[in-house]
Amino acid sequence: MADKKENLAEVLEPQSGHDVQHIEENLKVSVANKINQGEDNALYLEAIQRYPNDEAIDKEAEKRLKRKLDIHLIPLLGICYFFYYVDKTTLSYAAIFGIKEDLNLSGSEYSWLSSIFYFGWLVWAIPSNLLMQRSRMAWYLAFNIFMWGVILMCEAASHNFATLAALRIISGAFEAIADPAFMLVVSTYYTRAEQPWRISAYYLWNGIGIAGGGLIGYGIGNIKGGLQSWRYEFLIIGAVCAAWGIALCLLLPNSPATFWGFNRDEKLMMIARLRSNQTGIEGRKINWGQVKEAYLDYKTWLFTILGFLANIPNGGISNFSTLVIQGLGFDTLNTALLGIPQGVIVVIWIVLGGYANQYMPNNSRTLVCALFMVPTIAGALGFLLAPDNAYVGRLICFYLTGSYQASFVISLSLVTSNTGGQSKKMIVSGMIWFGACIGNIASPFFYKSEQAPAYPLGIGSLLVANCLELMLFFVLRYAFIWENRRKEKMRDALRERGDESELTADSTAFADLTDTQNPNFEKVLPHWVNSNIHYNLFQTTRILCLACLVPTYGQTRSPRKVSGLQIGKNIYKNRTKTYNSEDSLVVTHPTTNSPACGLSTAERTGSPIFHTLWSYVLI
Repeated sequence: MADKKENLAEVLEPQSGHDVQHIEENLKVSVANKINQGEDNALYLEAIQRYPNDEAIDKEAEKRLKRKLDIHLIPLLGICYFFYYVDKTTLSYAAIFGIKEDLNLSGSEYSWLSSIFYFGWLVWAIPSNLLMQRSRMAWYLAFNIFMWGVILMCEAASHNFATLAALRIISGAFEAIADPAFMLVVSTYYTRAEQPWRISAYYLWNGIGIAGGGLIGYGIGNIKGGLQSWRYEFLIIGAVCAAWGIALCLLLPNSPATFWGFNRDEKLMMIARLRSNQTGIEGRKINWGQVKEAYLDYKTWLFTILGFLANIPNGGISNFSTLVIQGLGFDTLNTALLGIPQGVIVVIWIVLGGYANQYMPNNSRTLVCALFMVPTIAGALGFLLAPDNAYVGRLICFYLTGSYQASFVISLSLVTSNTGGQSKKMIVSGMIWFGACIGNIASPFFYKSEQAPAYPLGIGSLLVANCLELMLFFVLRYAFIWENRRKEKMRDALRERGDESELTADSTAFADLTDTQNPNFEKVLPHWVNSNIHYNLFQTTRILCLACLVPTYGQTRSPRKVSGLQIGKNIYKNRTKTYNSEDSLVVTHPTTNSPACGLSTAERTGSPIFHTLWSYVLI
């Protein structure tokens, strides 16, 4: 024991001593005023009193509540994401409908129109996030979506590069709030274990947007009227988008307290079950200390780099995919139609990513992200190395590059799961999209008009960015592991100083503490790992290989012979710690029936994606 104390003191000096003091100071302020924000104080207090711990929540009732949340929220977010993607890619379809010729755009001017959209986004990303915290979240999002449609309709009146460029900048500024707002909605109503599937569920509408954009483009291309086809495209999509913004204002709740269609008991459970998130509650006051901490946290900058690398491919594919496909020898209308399978394949990748994340060992999100980078790297290599006359093969390789979407979707849940404190979460969510803006700005300039239709430099940039992103997932993984070990030492120091009462999960669950300030904000691991997990991992890998048209040989090994996962179990002061793959920061005091990370057996029987699809069948 003496040796342990000596080692602890050695490790904690000098930095951790400051960290322990920092935690104590924040606990005294935040726990004493644990729920002192917003108009929903009474509801949060009543939720804690009604459900003092996780065992007090009826699991069957919670399951029904989650299903009801899925049916109410996921379709709304999905339709928002559909318009979000289609609005950004209208320029891509306008390119094959003659906008370059009608406005006399040079190759560099078209690239600038693709990039300049993100300048508005870049400038307004962080201010918009902070403004959203000061506003009613749903109404603020609805207003921005309404403005997407209005500005898109205005773009139909453009007659030169300057006018269209100015409107694209304004459009980018209004779209800056989209992804952070969607992520905030998910983190407001779902536990960390549930967030990856829900983010995947609404993000797969990105693929539906690609396919839908192809259908819309084909339909608009057949309109015979007094305007050019691309002007009809801007007018029609813009009008529908603006109408959806108005509808969303009525349909999307601002908070659990204002969620229509849910009775008071359901709202109380909705709040109480998020205790394990340890991310505090909604507040409209900006905490500038959290803002400072966000910018000084190295993980914020790792997420920013991730956003940058993930959107080097996205910026090119969003704006040049139609030109790449057309360059393979297809006419205008067939090029629009070939966007449909591209979108369907993206949906498949995202669904596979969600299932892989669910059935692989808990806390393996970074490994799942890395796994889904393999097909996109293979597709980029195949496109570059295949003969010029291998049109079908190169088209298939181009479709394969969409698997990066699954990785990025799952990585978004790393941001919501690993960041505590409302203001800090706003900044970190904004910064990953700040990096995404830079990636989207840079990407179009790799697609040189003189290199059309193959665009070797553009596809090469996609390949390099994907390889770097693959490595970054492992950097993030080991960063999370290091953070957990550091936090454990800090908790041990607090216990030795007699402050163990402040380490209970309930004392910090709804306090507005950041992940750094909150001693309970850490990763935990399941009590045991299902022996079938290795078989599921093999099957997932095999499906991916088949999807990449690469044959897989061999048979599965017995789970007992697999050495890639080592499990150790240590009982310390009535707490169970099980060590395996780590990458998600979660509370250190899970209950037996509802682990803070990963899905329970009951949750494995269905997914929000299929709940949503089934709701459409019923409608």
